[in-house]
Order: sequence, then structure tokens, then C-alpha cells
Amino acid sequence: MKITVGKTIFELFKNDITDLSVDCIVNAANSHLKLGGGVAGAISRKGGPRIQEECDEITSKRGEVPTGEVAITGGGNLRAKRIIHAVGPVLGEGDEDAKLRDATINSLKLADEYRLRSIAFPAISTGYFGLPKKRCAEVMLPTAISYIKGGTQIERVIFCLHDQETFEIFRETLLRISA
Repeated sequence: MKITVGKTIFELFKNDITDLSVDCIVNAANSHLKLGGGVAGAISRKGGPRIQEECDEITSKRGEVPTGEVAITGGGNLRAKRIIHAVGPVLGEGDEDAKLRDATINSLKLADEYRLRSIAFPAISTGYFGLPKKRCAEVMLPTAISYIKGGTQIERVIFCLHDQETFEIFRETLLRISA
């Protein structure tokens, strides 16, 4: 599914985010930037050890990355040039929607800062962190659209969903909010 917001193409894909040829993919990160399971695990397996080494360098200098904040590394062996590590909220910690909004906006701001033209997001916090997929879609999609409407050099924003259920939830949400 594809819509245009201003000069930016906004797309939904059902795919493995690590296979995309984009300037940047977003990792659904933990505050220690340890590449474990889910999206982070796929990034680690396909991207190679250099990505974790860069994450470790970041946390050794600045400590834990707070929820809603981001950090950037190279893409290692991935097609993506960069990885933005966005720390999403854990269900039950409180203020999850605001923290997910921050993670989304801060990812887009960092992509603009690095002059990246394309960025792909997963459904942040919907795996191990337990956030419901519908809630994630209802926060991330309007947040990204609002950011794009405010002016950006990003030409392409992708939400890359791993399974059909998540894709359908995001598709239905995007149809509703873009109508």
C-alpha cells in the first residue's frame, strides 16, 4: 500500500526489514542497545558483529539510551547504509504512547539530520515489549504523517511489517487516518 504525503512516499510492506534497500532501517531497540531477538536479532545475524560493536561504543560513552530516544550506527553487511536504534516502551511501564511517539519522531529527526532519503520502520515495541499491534499502528502512523507534513527531506517512509496480521492492522489504520 502506498500514499503520498507532501513530497514523501509513504508505504507499507510485508517483508523482512533487513532485506530492504533503503538509506536507513529502524531497529526496535532496548536501552542497552543489545541486539537480541526479533528485529534486533535479524539485524545482528544479517548485519554482522560490527553493528553490535558500534552499539557498545555508544553505550560506553553515553550510558543507556532512554525510552523514546535514538542512536545511529552503520548498517554493517545490510543493504541499508545506517541503522537508527529507537528505544520503544515496554507495555505497563506507563506513558507508552508518548514514548512511542518520541521514538518515531526522534528517528525521523535523526534521519533528516543525517540527510537520509529513505527510512523503514518496524512495528516498534510489539514483540517482546508487548505493545498491542493496533495501538502501535495508531501511534506510529499519524506521528510519522504529521512529521512529514511539517517538512522533511525524507523522500520515502516505509513501515515494514513482518507478518500478515500486523500488515493488515497497519493497512486498516492507514486507510482510516488518510481518508
